[in-house]
Amino acid sequence: MKWNGRMLLLTALLSLLLIGGCSSKNTVSEKPEEQPEELISSTYPAPYTGELLLEKLENRPVLATINNHPLARPQSGIADADLIYEFLAEGEVTRLLALFHSQIPEQVGPIRSARDYFVKMAEGMDAFYIAHGYSPDAKKLLDNRVVDQVNGMQYDGTLFKRSSDRKAPHNSYISKDSIEQAFEITNASEKISKMPVFSFLNLAERDKIGDIASSIMVTYGNNQNFASTYQYDEQTNRYYRSVNGIDTVDKLNERRVELANIIVMEMNHKIVDREGRQAIDIHSGGKAMLFHDGIAKPIEWENMDGFLTPLEQGLPVKLTAGKTWIHIVPTMSGPASTVTFTP
Repeated sequence: MKWNGRMLLLTALLSLLLIGGCSSKNTVSEKPEEQPEELISSTYPAPYTGELLLEKLENRPVLATINNHPLARPQSGIADADLIYEFLAEGEVTRLLALFHSQIPEQVGPIRSARDYFVKMAEGMDAFYIAHGYSPDAKKLLDNRVVDQVNGMQYDGTLFKRSSDRKAPHNSYISKDSIEQAFEITNASEKISKMPVFSFLNLAERDKIGDIASSIMVTYGNNQNFASTYQYDEQTNRYYRSVNGIDTVDKLNERRVELANIIVMEMNHKIVDREGRQAIDIHSGGKAMLFHDGIAKPIEWENMDGFLTPLEQGLPVKLTAGKTWIHIVPTMSGPASTVTFTP
């Protein structure tokens, strides 16, 4: 199983987007240049980012649980993730669930333990799942083989390697070569079998309706180690993330994580044991907030055929082409979790 240059993005084409001025409820004042029809018709949109590719992606997505403890930062490979979901694991501590489809980085990690809702996410998307360790509920699902997966509990020191610059449990990594070996060892299908129902703006479009939002903060309780701040850059039409004033970068190359969309989804949470582990309802749908193109708008979300899908008036909302960070929170207001933004 190989990922190579066939998935090179058409960055030259995407760079033709012009950034218009923003005003509340009306954020675009300039019209981008028209794109050559023959160029657009010969490309394929990536299922999870909407970015135009030279060839159609047919490989199966990989979903990995990544440690988000301050001692695990900066993480490796996160700049290449198409989607990153941030979930509570226990207490006010979050973990990342990173989906890789357009590109598999040379190294991913630190890898951390599974939760049952992580496994159910992988099951719903039919993604190959990677974790190191598991909660009791997650172990039951993994033992019942509801997903194709490898776990560091069985492959520590082989597929999973420990780094010497960090202490356990913040030092378990898996390489691109080991991910390819994992597919072979588990005899897992390498082909994508389910497609998300995401929708994206085309190259000539910008979202015009919403409140100006150039700075965004998402918090989980009072622990500032898990409070995310996003700054919108009008020139690149991208958001840049930081925590406690420290930029979110990829350890592999010190590249900042660039995001086209920030989504916050509200879900029911319930503490289920003395460790503070959570039961999170990823199925019932609910309120959400979308930030893109420098604006904010209230939306909804539904679990559509296993995919957490952002909706507007019952239809998949049009996202900006690019990578997306999705916060899963107990509530979008109040002391448990707060979403704020400023012009």
